[in-house]
Amino acid sequence: MVPVILVLNSGSSSLKFSLYSGASEQLKGQISGLGAEPHLALVSHASGLTIDRDLQDDEGRSHKTALAALLPILERELGGRPVDAVGHRVVHGGVSHTRPLKITDTVLQDLKALEPLAPLHQPHNLAGVEAARAAFPGALQTACFDTAFHRKHPWVNDTFALPRSLYDEGVRRYGFHGLSYEFICSHLKETRPDVFRGRVVVAHLGNGASMCAIRDGQSIGSTMGFTALDGLPMGTRCGQLDPGVVLYLLTTKGMSADAVSDLLYKNSGLKGLSGISQDMRRLSESTDPSAAEAIDYFVFRIRRELGAMAAVLNGLDTLVFTGGIGENAALIRKRVCAEQDWLGMLIDEARNEAREEDISAATSQIKVLVIPTNEEEMIRRHTETLLIGGTLTS
Repeated sequence: MVPVILVLNSGSSSLKFSLYSGASEQLKGQISGLGAEPHLALVSHASGLTIDRDLQDDEGRSHKTALAALLPILERELGGRPVDAVGHRVVHGGVSHTRPLKITDTVLQDLKALEPLAPLHQPHNLAGVEAARAAFPGALQTACFDTAFHRKHPWVNDTFALPRSLYDEGVRRYGFHGLSYEFICSHLKETRPDVFRGRVVVAHLGNGASMCAIRDGQSIGSTMGFTALDGLPMGTRCGQLDPGVVLYLLTTKGMSADAVSDLLYKNSGLKGLSGISQDMRRLSESTDPSAAEAIDYFVFRIRRELGAMAAVLNGLDTLVFTGGIGENAALIRKRVCAEQDWLGMLIDEARNEAREEDISAATSQIKVLVIPTNEEEMIRRHTETLLIGGTLTS
């Protein structure tokens, strides 16, 4: 019988879920507003069930109560079949966790020790793990890491110019969004093997944003570093920042470390620059000059990093846009690719507006693609491999 796999992506105030029977997605949705105004939205591809309703406060108090509220729905959809495995997105795997693995008590403690490196994500990822272990005590629980894809990148992209002892302790460039990059690579390998073997830059643009230089499915360089704070500006995160600014905030401004953390993680990026919102759709519709300036900076940093990634690869064959903004914001794609003819990159505006997979102009020397990412599917594949006792080589 084909395995039943539940994939969970636990955020600070949300629980996203996808239920699979074998490779077929049966149901997907999310519970948002945990701890505040909990709301359940889901669609079942198998039964046609659609739910879009608020939850009681006690149902959405935590990841544990949210999963408990979801259980009766899953049980009805499964018709008595048990959940065989639960696959979890875990942002940080540190130095030692270089591939997906089965979660044990020891593994869970190791991952909790990494929470300071991803404070916006890791604690909530692990809260989802603990909730799922309680809800499905007989199921295999797996951790799939956003950092694992980058663990074989070159040493020069792994280090900072700090004393070597800090590198040995784990202060290094980890890179993130690895599950997304891994899915894009698998898609290219299957559908465009010539592109897969070439020099590819993937721009994962969303509320979290990063870029990765890839050759033959291998990470060569990435914009994110020690934490998911570095690189491109994001919805609420600052991206690249002179460390001297942090010293200034701590000393001259007298801010506490917690206050600086809140500023950089939760009140910077598009939200901080615009003073309006972190939502690209809202900023694009705004007539406020600050909104336009926030978008200008976002585009500028993408273009700047694109040049850097091309240099790392000794050239560029393909640019891939993915993520919520990358997949849906035609104007951002257009602005990123504008006046890039010096690089040999031209896009077809009609194809771009239509969001075709290949938006390259006929005369473009560089292929420009728009490929929806699917981190849940990547987690499902890894979890199924572990469930049947296979070996993961990535």
